[in-house]
Amino acid sequence: MQPACGMVCLYLSGPASATGQTPILLVHSVNASASAFEVAPLYDHYRQTRPTYAVDLPGFGLSDRSDRAYTIRLMTDALLAALAHIRSLHGGVAVDLLAVSLSAEYAARAACEAPDAVRRLALVSPTGFSRAKRHYGAPGSSRGIAWLRRLVSNPAWSLGLFNALTRPAVIRYFLERTWGSKKIDEALWRYDMLTTRQPGAKHAPLYFLSAYLFAADINTLYEKLACPVWVSMAARGDFTDYRGRSTVDKRANWQFHLIDGGALPYFEDLPAFIAKSDSFWAA
Repeated sequence: MQPACGMVCLYLSGPASATGQTPILLVHSVNASASAFEVAPLYDHYRQTRPTYAVDLPGFGLSDRSDRAYTIRLMTDALLAALAHIRSLHGGVAVDLLAVSLSAEYAARAACEAPDAVRRLALVSPTGFSRAKRHYGAPGSSRGIAWLRRLVSNPAWSLGLFNALTRPAVIRYFLERTWGSKKIDEALWRYDMLTTRQPGAKHAPLYFLSAYLFAADINTLYEKLACPVWVSMAARGDFTDYRGRSTVDKRANWQFHLIDGGALPYFEDLPAFIAKSDSFWAA
């Protein structure tokens, strides 16, 4: 696709005949080495039975990695464009949407802005629920730190900084923190090393590092969601703090499940993850 937000890579697959099956869109997390490979196990599973799509967000994977401002608006517009394109291919039906970690914030915003486009929303290890602090900032605002953005983007050292953060040993270190274990997925580690060495790979991660891709109004968005929402919470690793769920966990459209594993549990035990998520999609 080539929407206003630039060229966005959208992968698609599915059975030859999937009449009546709701399409699903899978969205990877955001980090220094992010790509659609992070949802590969889910993509391979769902494409056997239903129209399945995965997206490389702007600045990642095979999507446009040009030197521009990477913002919450840009990421959300990419998802809205992907949803519109998928619906155009499937008679305008609402799409099931699954997003991982920080991309959960863009998925929530897209679902609030285009409620007819999203049937059900699954969030895997989403951001915005940690600690007691809430974020009810101005609509569309970010938590960006201007001085940090200026520092990390300095041409004198920005590439060196990015290369240091994406050395093989460093990527492995962060994956182990994501897993909460040293038993990471080796194929993902190898792909991360490849994707971080592509032209323009540094641009989006530098905005991530300076917090410009984190929403300052995320609690407003989560509380505004009207579609059914399922949350997979990690049992170990760096993404286990969900003290902030109290604003939504009593709402009828929200479900929270503790999944045994790290922040990407479907890499560790796909059948167990699917057993819980499929009951949500089928409800």
